[in-house]
Amino acid sequence: MKKQNDWTKQFLPSSAGGACCCFPVSTSGLRFLTLSHQVHSSRRRTARGRRSAADMFLYLLGLAVLFCLFRWIRELPRVGDKANKYVYITGCDTGFGNLLTRHLDKIGFRVIAGCYTEKGEEELKKACSSNLITTHLDVTSKESLAKVAAMIKDKVGVHGLWALVNNAGVAVPSGPCDWHTLDDYKSMLDVNLNGVIGATLSVLPLIKKARGRVVNVASVFGRICVTGGPYPVSKFAVEAFNDSLRFTLAPFGVKVLCIEPGFFKTSITDSELHIKNVQTLWDRLPQDVKDDYGAEYVQKSKDVIKEKVTQMSDGDLMKVVSCMEHAVSATWPRKRYSPGWDAKFFWLPMSYMPTCFVDYFFLSNAIPIAKKLQ
Repeated sequence: MKKQNDWTKQFLPSSAGGACCCFPVSTSGLRFLTLSHQVHSSRRRTARGRRSAADMFLYLLGLAVLFCLFRWIRELPRVGDKANKYVYITGCDTGFGNLLTRHLDKIGFRVIAGCYTEKGEEELKKACSSNLITTHLDVTSKESLAKVAAMIKDKVGVHGLWALVNNAGVAVPSGPCDWHTLDDYKSMLDVNLNGVIGATLSVLPLIKKARGRVVNVASVFGRICVTGGPYPVSKFAVEAFNDSLRFTLAPFGVKVLCIEPGFFKTSITDSELHIKNVQTLWDRLPQDVKDDYGAEYVQKSKDVIKEKVTQMSDGDLMKVVSCMEHAVSATWPRKRYSPGWDAKFFWLPMSYMPTCFVDYFFLSNAIPIAKKLQ
């Protein structure tokens, strides 16, 4: 056989249009040209991929902007005829309920404020207009709830009750689970859960008549639990009641909304109250439980409460009150509100994390106990 020559003739397009030129190219040169073509093709594909990723990012960003704009415009309209719309608020002595009462009264709603103390009633009467109605209310008492509901029925007449804001709640006793008794759980659930259910059921026919709304104040601790005791139990239960109520009343045109605040400076987050609560719980513990935790545990708990709770609590209560007001007065309110930067950017994102990650994060920063595992 005739030995194959290292040089072969290849036809390549010339620079002058469609004419072809014929010149010898070596096999190694042909491989180089092929490799060069592959490299250029790969670069073009990479560039196209980058452009596609950039286009996709801009597309998603545009959708997000359009969604935010649509929601902002949709949430602007407010309901009319406020002078004939009655709003029943529980827990109005201090905090969110007190501020909401003043705010809604100022913008024209007929507010019925439930207060636990006479002092709370008197202060609201001095601060608000003559349209305000105050009443003594104990959400743990069936008789008190029924008495207020009967009064509201007489006041609202054919209009019905436009809104109920379940704001009443307590935060103590609160501590590790084995520091509590069953009575501790019952006493807090009577206010934070049964009080919400009782107040709602007592005026529900009036709300259905007005095709109004129920606003339930829960907490970020109804979405994530990083502490012991009955408080997170009660708030998780409020979330469940809120959701079940929302589905049940939707066919009647009743809206059910939930407020999930972060940490704010109210009586609920009062550091002195919580420090006193820790000491009270500690003093009644049996000695074997005290030995498990160690004498230093209670003092470190007080130090954490004094430092962390104060630092974390936001002093601008209007962030929460504005969400409550929107839930009451907006034509198209949101299903859930999460007032507070800590709620939006820490607690709620953390609630979507894997349980193992949440446990590791919080347990690694927890106060150490004296009786460690062997």
